[in-house]
Amino acid sequence: MRLCRYDDNRLGVVRDGQVFDVTAALELLPAVRWPLPPGDLLIANLAKLKPEIERLARGNRSKSVTEVKFLSPVANPSKIVAAPVNYQKHIDESRLDKGISFGQDIKTIDYYGVFLKSSSALVGAGEGVALRFTDRRNDHEAELGVVIGKTANNVPRAKAMEYVAGYSIALDMTVRGTEDRSLRKSLDTYAVLGPWLVTSDEIPNPGNLEFSIKVNDELRQHANTRDLIFDIAKLIEYSSSFYTLHPGDIIMTGTPEGVGPVKAGDVMHVEFEGIGKMDVAVRNA
Repeated sequence: MRLCRYDDNRLGVVRDGQVFDVTAALELLPAVRWPLPPGDLLIANLAKLKPEIERLARGNRSKSVTEVKFLSPVANPSKIVAAPVNYQKHIDESRLDKGISFGQDIKTIDYYGVFLKSSSALVGAGEGVALRFTDRRNDHEAELGVVIGKTANNVPRAKAMEYVAGYSIALDMTVRGTEDRSLRKSLDTYAVLGPWLVTSDEIPNPGNLEFSIKVNDELRQHANTRDLIFDIAKLIEYSSSFYTLHPGDIIMTGTPEGVGPVKAGDVMHVEFEGIGKMDVAVRNA
């Protein structure tokens, strides 16, 4: 199933280039009171809602995918976990390119661990990226986004994939500089997720997916998730050993070589095997 959030927070199923409106299924979500439970209510209850979502998608009104504004398919993650330098060739280029490293000694993900991006940075493909600090280098980083489906704490690697709800294309945008990663990567709109969520049953081997990004007509990155240093299971095991992962939490798995700057007026075209493609416009804030 390909599940999206679009336009004025409608819920949709994407099939054959059409978005079928299944917003009525949200009426089955449990009522909640303050304090709200952590995580995303839809993702937490996705298995329960799936039969109704599928029923509504049959014969319901639809729009072409070209007619809708895609928002992030996850509305309320409690956290966005990100993996730094998780491809060897990106480590290599970071050590050579002072515009990336700012003269710092680039180490490995084993040394750094993961970091957090603010959930307020999250947007969908249709919302675009609004650049800040345009006197500095603002880079694209294309990667696989993993959405957690149920509460995970101290999860062993052998069971880690049982906690995945699905996958999306992710852009971990960053301002280059000397500050901590969490600061430079948490600006508003600097975490793009989309264009939809593909449920895990449709991607049996997320550890072998081709992906690429073009900026306008220029190919910048082309890689495969098989080259991840910490694979998805390892990232879930590692992250959940430090903090509880809640339904809807997003893991951005890291980017390969080829990162580069973008400017206002650019369009980032990202394609991911098994998921699809998304176009993300760049503007100044």
